[in-house]
Amino acid sequence: MDSAAKDEMQPALPPGPAQLTCCPGSSCPGPEWPEQERAERLARGAALKWASGIFYRPEQLARLGQYRSREVQRTCSLEARIKSVVQSYLEGVKTGVWQLARALEAVQGAREALGQARGLLGGMAEATQTLEPLRERVAQHKQLQALSQLLPRLQAVPAAVAHTQTLISAQRLLEAYVSLRELEQLREETWAPLGGLELPVFEGLGHLAEALGQAVEAAAGAAGQLAREDPALLVAAVRVAEVDAGHTTSLEQAPRDWRQRCLQALQEGLERIHFGTLLPGPGALEGWLEALRVALPAELATAEALVAPCCPPHYKVVQLWAHTLHSGLRHCLQQLLEGPELGAADAFTLLHWALHVYLGPEMMGSLECLELGPEADVSQLEPLLTAENIEHLEATFVAKVQASVAQWLQKALDGEVAEWSREQEPDTDTSGFYHSPMPAIVLQILEENIRVTSLVSESLQQRVHGMALSELGTFLRSFSDALIRFSRDHLRGEAMAPHYVPYLLATLNHQSALSSSVSVLQPNGEASGALAPVEAALDELQRRICRLVLEALLVELQPLFEALPSRRWLSSSELLDDVCERTARFCRDFWRVRNPALQLLLAEVERTVVLQYLRALMQGRLVCRGADERTQAAERLRHDAAQLQELFLGLGLEESVQCAPVLLALRELLNLRDPMLLGLEVAGLRQQFPDVSEDHVSALLDLRGDVSREQRLAALSSLQAGPQPSPPVGRRALFSLVPAPTPAPSSCLPSRPCA
Repeated sequence: MDSAAKDEMQPALPPGPAQLTCCPGSSCPGPEWPEQERAERLARGAALKWASGIFYRPEQLARLGQYRSREVQRTCSLEARIKSVVQSYLEGVKTGVWQLARALEAVQGAREALGQARGLLGGMAEATQTLEPLRERVAQHKQLQALSQLLPRLQAVPAAVAHTQTLISAQRLLEAYVSLRELEQLREETWAPLGGLELPVFEGLGHLAEALGQAVEAAAGAAGQLAREDPALLVAAVRVAEVDAGHTTSLEQAPRDWRQRCLQALQEGLERIHFGTLLPGPGALEGWLEALRVALPAELATAEALVAPCCPPHYKVVQLWAHTLHSGLRHCLQQLLEGPELGAADAFTLLHWALHVYLGPEMMGSLECLELGPEADVSQLEPLLTAENIEHLEATFVAKVQASVAQWLQKALDGEVAEWSREQEPDTDTSGFYHSPMPAIVLQILEENIRVTSLVSESLQQRVHGMALSELGTFLRSFSDALIRFSRDHLRGEAMAPHYVPYLLATLNHQSALSSSVSVLQPNGEASGALAPVEAALDELQRRICRLVLEALLVELQPLFEALPSRRWLSSSELLDDVCERTARFCRDFWRVRNPALQLLLAEVERTVVLQYLRALMQGRLVCRGADERTQAAERLRHDAAQLQELFLGLGLEESVQCAPVLLALRELLNLRDPMLLGLEVAGLRQQFPDVSEDHVSALLDLRGDVSREQRLAALSSLQAGPQPSPPVGRRALFSLVPAPTPAPSSCLPSRPCA
């Protein structure tokens, strides 16, 4: 297809906007915007592409005429529509131009009218300036006319002011207020005609009103006294405040608000009467609080009976009195706590008074206060003491009491320690037991402090209870340390005590008294784990005293046990007789010790004697030279065991807790005639005393003197046979506390000299 045919087939495009705006016959420039030119190229390309696709095949060329006529019709339709739109636009522009012309004519007319008005106004301003002096003269004439009418009344103002001041001084408050209001009304009448100008004659009204207000405040501040002595004056003051509260003025003045000043004066006067004095000093707090306990309920009763009838109902006098007294007391107590730290007695008194007395039946919860109704109830107000105040007071009280208790306990201990070096024996009670008031003093000091705090609060009681137990523990440690120093000085000879052992026995009674009565320190007598440390300290003190007593006993017995066992021991009971005699003499004052401490002490003494006996046997000082000596040794053990049992039974020790039967078990080991059966005896000894060791058995076999090496090994092997037996119930260890000599090392070489 040639180019002419293609041009002929391309549909006609409508003219662009630029073409429509050009006049006929004029040379139209190209598109004014690059976007328009690009859009036209794209439109032509799209049309060409459409035509190429439609007439690509030859058989479709027959319809070319139809397509051409259709496009011509479409083009004509578009041109007609465009012409219609342009024609409508041109008509609108024509109408707008006509309206603008009319508006221009109207604006020009208004400008001319405004110019004329401006000229007229300029003329009127000049006329007004000429009339200004006349206007001033008219105003002055009106003021002079008003003053001429009020002149007689104005001339009486100074006298009225002086009269009003006289009425105020004479406390005739209602008459003074009426006179003051007449003067103020006259000032208002002159204020408007004078254009807000205040005449000099009224300058003293402000001071006069303030003087009357102060008089009203003074009367309200002394409401309690006036209600009893001059209720009319109180009623007059309240009426003046109430009437003035409803008064309004046309003058630009701040309201006097005498009602609020009257109420504030009532509160301040009440606080000044009861809390205006200086705060109580140390030791005077209790008397001050007692005076308040009597005065505050009486003040509320006075308010209800005398002051309330003098005041309007909306004053709520009883409630005002109750709240004012409460807030004033609370503020006063806060100031007291911010000052110097209170002593223990004052802190306790304040806590008890604020928590119990103030709201209790003795004061604000009394029948008289309850009859006043809910207005007098202060239980819903802020408490007198905050939680921080209570915490501070409790801590202060506990700290002060702790220092005092520590001082008293130290004095009691010093007094007791001073008696230990006396020439006289310890004091006894009516039953003959050693006795001292120190335990009772200690427990009384602590128990009274715990008991008295129950009157305040459980938290304070718990604090003091913990403090008391802590101080008791400290006291017991100091007591134990004093005993150690006392024993050390005595044994070293630095300060010999004439009655060393009796005073040790007396301290054992002190420990028993403390241990049996320490439960009184528990509030309500209930058991508590808090006592466990104190009970442990008491047990340790008891053990310490027993050790000191046993050390004194050993000083006397150890020289006697140095000769045991020996040939003399085999043939005579003289050695053990001396031991028993000294032991009995040492224990002659034990009966002055109370049970169960007596049984414990006797058991420890008997156990110590038996341990010394066993220690002597294990030293290897004696070796039996034959069956006769072994028989003598066995018989001596039986006799000694019986003698020791008899001794301690006579002293009061129960047989079931004695350790002397161990000698009978050793007797069986020595009395055995066939060494081949030693293994059975050793096994039986191990069953009774599981803490026996090979060294102990070897020492006993050495004492027999007839055991060969093989027999010894066989006997010792029985100690290892079978499981370790459990110690019998109630039996304490013995052999583990007895040192045994280390056996000589065995040698595998023959004893004869080398060849």
